[in-house]
Parts: sequence; structure tokens; C-alpha cells
Amino acid sequence: MKALALFSGGLDSMLSMKIISDQGIEVVALYMDTGFGMEPEKFEILTRRAKIAGATLKVVDVKNKYLREVLFNPKYGYGKQFNPCVDCHGYMFRVALDMLKEESADFIITGEVLGQRPMSQRKEALNQVRKLAKDEEDLIVRPMCAKLLEPTKPEREGWIDRQRLLNISGRDRKPQLNMAKEFGWDDYATPGGGCLLTIESFAVKIKDYLKYDSDMQDIDVTWLKLGRHLRLKNGAKMIIGRDEADNIALLNNQNDKFYKIEFGDIVGAVSFIDKNANEEDLEFAASLALAYTKADKNTTINVSINEKDFEVKPFDKIVAQEFLIR
Repeated sequence: MKALALFSGGLDSMLSMKIISDQGIEVVALYMDTGFGMEPEKFEILTRRAKIAGATLKVVDVKNKYLREVLFNPKYGYGKQFNPCVDCHGYMFRVALDMLKEESADFIITGEVLGQRPMSQRKEALNQVRKLAKDEEDLIVRPMCAKLLEPTKPEREGWIDRQRLLNISGRDRKPQLNMAKEFGWDDYATPGGGCLLTIESFAVKIKDYLKYDSDMQDIDVTWLKLGRHLRLKNGAKMIIGRDEADNIALLNNQNDKFYKIEFGDIVGAVSFIDKNANEEDLEFAASLALAYTKADKNTTINVSINEKDFEVKPFDKIVAQEFLIR
């Protein structure tokens, strides 16, 4: 027997994999990369955590399909921010179920706990997720709360021992923390901290983006996670790096919707401006970009944007406050 596990890197999903792998079942942990969770450079953390729980890791890139099929038109709406949790879970389960044959696996497991999250882990929501996932064979098992739910096919058929599954419910984390202590674990993610879509400041950026451009691509998601984001008075989007890491990431992930603001060898943050910006916003962005450099504030400097030259003085950084998206 072999199971595919939806894996976030958190304690609940690690415990669910441990419960199943301890029954002698091979477990492959699937991390669905939507673009809104852990960054690729941290996937080694997921590999380590999966191994601790007795599983191997497989990262599944669903970024572009997730944008098109889930994020912008969820059947069951959004949570408090821009998080379509029910539709998101249903989509991930559907992807996992479609992978069963190619992975020579038999069923799916998840770390969901009944009642832990108000939107996506109510009993009604679990049924909604099942419909979205098209789990017609009843192959989704929730080891953490299985005894509070109807037996699934793997339980009914004896593929797994239902008696070794759990009956945890609610938001109290003590049972899971006690189990982690028994296993000697201290390497797991904190609950609720993995998805950017649940964070207000990021949700604000997405809503602002969509107000001006409905064609969001995965590169746009990458850029939303980098730099300071500003919306100038005529509607142009401007992005200014926050630190050296931002500067490098923005330069290494080219986005064709923006022009780089050039100011010679002056040291400072890299800045980009929307290609659709009008002349007024371009000139304003030139002065604002210089505010985040070591340019002399009293000196007129030549700034180039797409071969257009502007002779401007740097603004004070306080000018940016009015235009920051936050």
C-alpha cells in the first residue's frame, strides 16, 4: 500500500503521515506549490520534515493553474482575507487524486482536524471539499480526526487500521503538541503561518493589483512578495527594493510589465515602473527612486526610463508614504 499526503510542513500533516507510515504504508508527501506558501529555497526544510514523519517529499508546481482555476473565482468564496480555503483544498485533493495512478498509490491522507479552522475544516466544508475534489471512490483519509467521521474506503477495506487513527477536534493544540513531544519532534511549522493569502497586507496588494490588471501571472505573484509597492497618482505601479536580497530577486526574476529605472552608478535600491505609466508618473517615479539611493538630495541627476531621460532631484522618502500599498 502507498499513500499520497497533502503536506504543508506543519505539525498536523507530519503527525498524519507518521500515523500512516507506522502502519507499514509507504507515504509520499506532496507539497503543492501555489506560489503563496514556502519559497523554493526552503524546500529542503520540507524534505527534512517529511523524512522525520517517515515520508519522502515531492513538490508539485501548480502556480499558473491555481491562479486560473481557483484564486479568482472560488465557488465557496474567500475567508477573512483573499484566501479561498475550501476551493483551495478541493483543488489540491483533485490534483493528488489525479496523481494516484502515476505514483502507483492507493489513497490520499491529510492533516486536517475537524473544527480547527472555521472556514475549511467544518464538517460541511469537508463535504464541499470532497465534491470539488471529485472523490467518488471515497479515498481521502483524515487520520487526525477519522474516528469523528464516517469510515473511508481504505478504512472499510482494511488497508489501514481505523483503530490506530485519532479523534482530535477543535483548535486546542495540546494533543498534537503532546504527540510531538512523545516522538521527540521540535522541527515543524507553526499553525496558520504558511499561506500569504491569509495575511491582510498581502491580500491588499493582490486586490490593488487586480483593480488595474486582471492578467496576473506567476511572475506577478513573485513580485508581489518583493519590495515596496506603490500606486502613483495616475495609476502606475512602482516597486522599490527593500534590501539587497530584494534587489537581487527583482533583477533575477524579470517581469516584462515593468521598466527598470536607471540612474547610473549611484548606490541604492533598484526600482521599477509600470510600462503603461504616463509621462507625469514616469518623472515622479524617477525622483522617488532616487529617494532610496545615496544620491545628493540637492543635486539634479539624470534618470533614464526606457531610453527617456529625466533631469530630477531626489524626493525625501516621506513623499512615498502617500502612495504605498498597505
